[in-house]
Parts: sequence; C-alpha cells; structure tokens
Amino acid sequence: MTGADLEGFFADADTLDPDAYLRLDYYMECRGDPRLAVAHFCSEQSTAQWHRVGSGEDLRGEFGAKVVHLAVDATLPDFSYGLTAPGEGKIHACRVRIAQPHRNFGPRIPNLLSAVCGEGTFFSPGAPVVKLLDIHFPDAYLSRFDGPRYGVEGFRDLLGVYDRPIFFGVIKPNIGLPPEDMAELGLQGWLGGLDVAKDDEMLCDTDWCSLERRSALLGSARRRAEAETGSAKVYLANVTDEVDRLTDLHDMAVANGANALLVNALPVGLSAVRMLARQTRVPLVAHFPMIAALSRLERFGIGSVVMTKLQRLAGFDVIIMPGFGGRMFMSDTEVRRNAAACLEPMGHLRPSLPVPGGSDWAGTLERVHDALGTRDFGFVPGRGVFGHPMGPRGGAASIRQAWDAIAGGIPIEDYAIHHAELSAAIDAFGCRAA
Repeated sequence: MTGADLEGFFADADTLDPDAYLRLDYYMECRGDPRLAVAHFCSEQSTAQWHRVGSGEDLRGEFGAKVVHLAVDATLPDFSYGLTAPGEGKIHACRVRIAQPHRNFGPRIPNLLSAVCGEGTFFSPGAPVVKLLDIHFPDAYLSRFDGPRYGVEGFRDLLGVYDRPIFFGVIKPNIGLPPEDMAELGLQGWLGGLDVAKDDEMLCDTDWCSLERRSALLGSARRRAEAETGSAKVYLANVTDEVDRLTDLHDMAVANGANALLVNALPVGLSAVRMLARQTRVPLVAHFPMIAALSRLERFGIGSVVMTKLQRLAGFDVIIMPGFGGRMFMSDTEVRRNAAACLEPMGHLRPSLPVPGGSDWAGTLERVHDALGTRDFGFVPGRGVFGHPMGPRGGAASIRQAWDAIAGGIPIEDYAIHHAELSAAIDAFGCRAA
C-alpha cells in the first residue's frame, strides 16, 4: 500500500456525515508502521481491493472505513497471548477509532457483525491482537431497528412495581427437576415476594421436564400466586432452542401462562432474537452464555459492552449479564458500563432493564444497588432464594426484607434481629457465594 493508498483510509471526523457512519473503538497490536497497519485494517473490513485493474474508480470515498483517531500507547517486546505475525519492525499497542459506513451492510445484524467482527478484523495483516472495545450507533442507523418492545417501563407496568428493583429468582436445582416440583418451588418463591421466577439458562425442552408441561404448571402456579398475594408475577420460561422452533415454543409457552421468555442471546443468534422480538406478545429476557468466551481477555475479542448494546438493538427488554463479585471475573467498572449501556439514551430505542447476576443473596443487594446508583435493575439470586434454609418462601422474603432495610437506611444486621428470614440468610450465606 503506497502513501497515497494509505491516506485514503484516514479522515478528519468533522468532515464525515455523522449519520452515515458507525464509530468503532478498537485495541490492536501491530508490527511495523501503525498507520499502515490500521489502513490495512480499514481496507480489510470494508472495500478490500478498492478499484479494478485498469480502472480509475476509487471506492474508498464512499465505501471505505476510515481511521478518525489513532493513538500509539506503547511499544511491546512481543504480542500478547503468544500470538505472532510475520514481518519485521517494532510491535505497537494502539487505540484506534474507525468510522464505518453503515451503508456497506445496512440494518442487518449478521452483516454488521461480519464487517466489524469478521475476517477483515481478526485476520488483518500484521495485527494478530485485536479487541473491539465499543460501538456507537448514529440515530439514523438506530431508526431502522425497533429495539425492545417493552423495555424498563413496560416490564415495570407488567408487574406494577415502580419504586424498587425487580426481584428475580432462578429455580434450583437448575435442570434436574420434574415440572411438578419446579412449579411448587416457583409458587413458594412468588408467595415469599419474588416478582419473577425463572428457568435456568441451561434448562431446555427436555424429556424429563418438557417446556409444554413445565410452562403449563408454572403458568398455573403464577396465577395462583397472583390470586393469593394480590400482586402481579412473572414466570420466565427458557425457549432457547434451534431457530426454527423459536416461534412455536414462544406460542406454546405464552399460551400456557409464561408471561416473559428467556433466550440465550449468542447461542441462538441476535438475528433470530430480532425475528422473535417482532412478533412476541411478552417481554424477552437475554442470558449471557458465550459472552465471557468472547470478552474476558483484556486485549482480544469483543468487549462485553458491545454485546450488551447489540442485545438491546436486537430487541431484548431485559438483559441478564455477569455481575459484581469475584465469581464472574468482571471488574466493577465493566459491570457498571454494561448496566449503563442498557439504560442510557440510544436513539429512539427503549432502555432495557439490566440484571447483573452471580452468587447474589440478600446480603449483596445493597452492594449492587449502591454500585449501580439506580433502582432500575433486576436482582437475580439462585441459591440465595432456593437454597435458603427456610425454603424459597423464606429466601424470597429475605430479599424483600433486605430491600426494606436499605430503603429505610437500616443496616441489614440490625433489621435481621426482628426478621427471621433475613437472619437465617445471614447465618447461612454470610459473605460466601450463594
């Protein structure tokens, strides 16, 4: 690539139509001239060969990705993770912002991902270490997507809960129970104060716990809990499956009484979720299998906040994500960024309810609330409710009691003196994972 060729993939951001480009923030390690490396990077993920032999055409102006910011952070002795790249020259760690013309792929999530996370990104010459850190969508692009149908406001309306977090519970044990046992556990959780009783993300349509039977029994238990408590409840059924079954499973589960549906976003595929979101009659809730596999390495892969934004774009009303605490291997800063990506303005799209989870119980509720700085979140214990020594009814009650203490500015240890369920939770779980 000559000097003139290279300059065709650089631009002053102020000269570009902001509605015509996505902004992509990458970390990359490259060998040799960083400007040449990032020019190749833009070429590979947009025009590649940008003119025909013997022709004067130049596709870079209209279709080429453009470097609008480049910062070389450091010179490294070797590439991270033992990766290699042919050639000679120093290895540079860079931060680069690229303006990607979205007309290249249109409002199509598979084509978007093929451009910004595909071959051109992870097989660019001289740059074996790449991580897509963040993605920014112009309103003109977002206008082509529906996003969440219900969002935070709609989910709160479904439950009639507006002044506190939404309390979820993952029915445990997660994949080994007959539907009758699951329904009884769900009922007890709802009676104790849960808003949402949910299938585990690994519980699918199995021969020992079919979705048809499970959703019928839990749907009936939900209605019983509503009648006994006078409060709306949600049964969150997992319909994760092959794409060609999603619509049928949706219809069956909803007809049986499931009033929200869980979908494992990446295993099923975001385009499939978008299809389901267009026709769903209930809120869609995302779970996070595969996200850690793509995002955990600091300098390689796809940042979790990118996938949070894409899940919102696809139409998830609620996004369950790795939460606070050592078990999830995610920094508090990253958890907060993901929660913010659910709630912050994003064109006309409704906000999604963030649900950071992982080993939570009544004693971790205050930490989650304080770290997020908002009541617009879901709290999702598993064993913290269904492993409570007083049963799921006691476990759910301990969560509600913890919130009452927080709202009243009372230390939970003091509040527990006169609340047996909270006291039992503290004795059982203490600072241990629950």
